Parts: sequence; C-alpha cells; structure tokens
Amino acid sequence: MAKDKKQPRPKAETPKGFRDYFGQDVTERRDMLDRIAQVYHRHGFDPLETSAVETVEALGKFLPDVDRPNAGVFAWQEEAVPGGGTAGDWLALRYDLTAPLARVAAQYRNDLPSPYRRFAMGPVWRNEKPGPGRFRQFYQCDADTVGSASVAADAEICGMLADALEAVGIDRGDYLVRINNRKVLNGVLEAAQVREDQAEDVLRQIDKFDKVGREGVLALLTTGRLDDSGARIDGVGLSEAQAGPVLAFLEAKGADNAATLDNLSAAVGGSAIGAEGVDELRQIATMLAAMGVAEDRAVIDPAVVRGLGYYTGPVFEAELTFEILDEKGRKRQFGSVAGGGRYDGLVERFTGQKVPATGVSIGVDRLLAALRAKGLAGAEVAGPVVVTVMDRDRMSDYQSMAADLRAAGIRAEVYLGNPKNFGNQLKYADKRGAPVAIIQGGDEAERGVVQVKDLILGAKIAAEASVEEWKSQPAQTEVARADLVAEVRRIIG
Repeated sequence: MAKDKKQPRPKAETPKGFRDYFGQDVTERRDMLDRIAQVYHRHGFDPLETSAVETVEALGKFLPDVDRPNAGVFAWQEEAVPGGGTAGDWLALRYDLTAPLARVAAQYRNDLPSPYRRFAMGPVWRNEKPGPGRFRQFYQCDADTVGSASVAADAEICGMLADALEAVGIDRGDYLVRINNRKVLNGVLEAAQVREDQAEDVLRQIDKFDKVGREGVLALLTTGRLDDSGARIDGVGLSEAQAGPVLAFLEAKGADNAATLDNLSAAVGGSAIGAEGVDELRQIATMLAAMGVAEDRAVIDPAVVRGLGYYTGPVFEAELTFEILDEKGRKRQFGSVAGGGRYDGLVERFTGQKVPATGVSIGVDRLLAALRAKGLAGAEVAGPVVVTVMDRDRMSDYQSMAADLRAAGIRAEVYLGNPKNFGNQLKYADKRGAPVAIIQGGDEAERGVVQVKDLILGAKIAAEASVEEWKSQPAQTEVARADLVAEVRRIIG
C-alpha cells in the first residue's frame, strides 16, 4: 500500500503587506490612543466599535477604487452556509472607519441622538500594493459629528484635535492645525472663470504648490512646464488672467487670521459661494479664540489644499513643525499627522436625505513615529518581576509571592519553564526586561526570607562599577518574606 505523501510544512511568515506587533509596540499605541480617547470623551464624543466586515453594497461609492469593482478591498462572496448571509452576497473587510459610520448613522437613525458624535479606533484593511511604510492593515483613529450643519462642529473638531496632540505629549509650538474651506476655492474657481471640466485638473495642480512654488503652479495652470527629468507636463490651459485669482488664493496667508481672511475675500471677488466660505472661516476663527485655541495652535491657512476634491466645506490638517533627520541625515519637518473636514452624502445614499457631517482622522502609526522621534515613546518598557523556581515541589509558595505582588499593583509572574538550570531562569528574566528577580530556596524558606535581586542595578554594576562600589551597593538583598512587596516597591520606585 502506497504511503501518503508528506504535506510540505507551511512557511512561518506574515503575508506581504502585513506585520506583527509585539509587546512594546502594542503598549505604546494603546497608551497613545487611550490619551486621545480621554480628550474625545471630555468633548462629549461616544466610542463606537463597528464590525470589521461590511457588505460591499453598504460600502458603495466609498470603495477605494471605483474603476475596479471590489478592488482596493478584501472582498468575498457569501456561500450557502447555515446561519450565514444570503448566498451570493458580497462582503468586505472595512477599508476605513467612515463608511461603517455611514451605515450605522442610517441603520440606527431613529435611536441615535442627532447630532451623533462618535470616535472610533481600530484596524482597517486595504487590498493595495504594499511598499516601504505602506501596509495593507493599519490603525485609524477617527472622530466625527453627524447631523450638524453648524461650523461650530468644525471649530470644535479643530480645537479637540489640538487638545489631543498635546495630550499625547506634543508641545505647543511643535504642531499647528491649519484650516481652509472648499467653498472658498469654489469661489476662486468661479472668479477665475474655470470651466467645470477643468476644475479637477486645477485642483491637482494647486496641490503641488508646496513642491513647485508660485511659478511652477502658474505654468501648470497655463501652458505647462518641464519636470526635473526634462519631460513635458501639459498645462490646464488657463490664461494668466484666469490663473491670477488662483495664485492670489494660494498666497493669501497673512500675518494673522484677520489679514488672511481679508486676502481671501479679495481672491474670491464677487462669488457668493466664495464669500460664504470666507464667512465660515471667520466664524471658526472667532470660536477657536473663544475656546482658548490661539493662532499658535490653529490658524486659517489657504495652503491646505489636500482633500479639497472630496470635502465640501471646511478642511483641516494637523502638521508637526519640529525637525527630524531623515534616512540620509538631512533635516526636514515631520509633516502632517491628521486631516479631516466637512463632507456631504455620508448617509444620503441610505436614506435619500442629506445629512451634514464633519470629522478628523489621525494617522496612528505616523503620530506614534513622531512621539518616538521626540523621545516621548520608544523607551524600554519594564517587564514583570520574575519569581524564580528553586524547588518545583514548592510551586504554590512561588505563586503566592507573585499573587502578593500583583495584589499590590506590581506586574509579576512565576517562571514556568524547566527550573533545573537556574542560569536559564535569569536569562529569561533578562529577555523579559524584568526589573527584579525573586529567589527562595529551601534554606530561605525555612528562615522565612527571600532574596530580592535588582536586575537593573546588577546590570549597571557589571558594566560600570568598581569592586568597592559593587561591595557598597549589592544588587541582591535578603528580606523577610513579609517584607517582599515593600522591598520590590522600593526598588522599582
């Protein structure tokens, strides 16, 4: 009888575009998100956790790639499974936290308060080509107000975003929330007599203002320009006169909000929609000042043009202004860590009624990288106190020690490997980052004492101290069993 062929062993590797997060990474992210959540909670926002899976129908136009149905998301078709959905239905992993909010706001519209204020934090999935720093699973952190057309909601989001950045440790002066308005740009396009079929091209070109400057954008709006490689980039085809209001919009930033708003009023000319946008920005500036959010924290800035193709009113982004060294040792500003704005159509496709909404999304991984760059995260996280095992028949005694430490709020564990080699237990404690090891053999047990080994001090002594210093600062002390908790607390501070 032929033997079955041996199945090949699976490869122990993560799929491309995915990664694993270990203790310190998870702890740092959780701590950062907890601080942000506290700020959102204080502002009256409620947490929301939605299913990781949505119907493709519910995602609808929010799909990342509308030209390729179901592309950009991880989607599959339902089979006839007992208790499952209808066979043939398409389901997908959520690709952001906004599309699920649209479904929730429509599904529970008779039960939720209006406006509905929620924040959400969790993983999302994109079925896109991975690359350096670009993963197919990542975290998002959103806060949105659904059902309010008042720009007070936008002002509150901006002020709350500034509070959140400070709550995680970004100093005032190291960040700036910058605010603009799509309606102002619509007014500028109207003043420039830009045709509807040219509008999207104009948006794309002004988005390059930071990169190519005034003259570069002027060329892109009119006759075109050569890029760095010498290739020809076609222009939109505006005249220089038409490009004038657009450039005036991009260069409208003044010495303060009042000057900027005056310049924007001039840029929109006689456009009614443009004037409405300027007025909304004026209201936001006034409300931020009333909230105690000064212009060194949040400011009107027409240079914020990213996302203007999507948002319908105020737009904002949070930029970190401190410098870091890039991979080539060059100084550069850290850049944007959050963005958002006002958008329509969130719930309309479910209910047929327009429901105004505004919100912000913080780039979790990017903000955490910024904290590490500032030395506010990335420090070694202390591991648990390790209770070593000298006699496996006395495991209950060791578990009792660990339980006493935990009851006092001290992280602790009993070594559960093979206790035969004591050196391996100390190596384990070192790998765990343990600050202290507890040792009690039969002799110590009879005398009612334990040995408390300060592993941090021991490592320091081994690396730096002289023999005399080593004798005067022993890293291992003997204390009564009843004093174990007090001694450990003294060592770990």
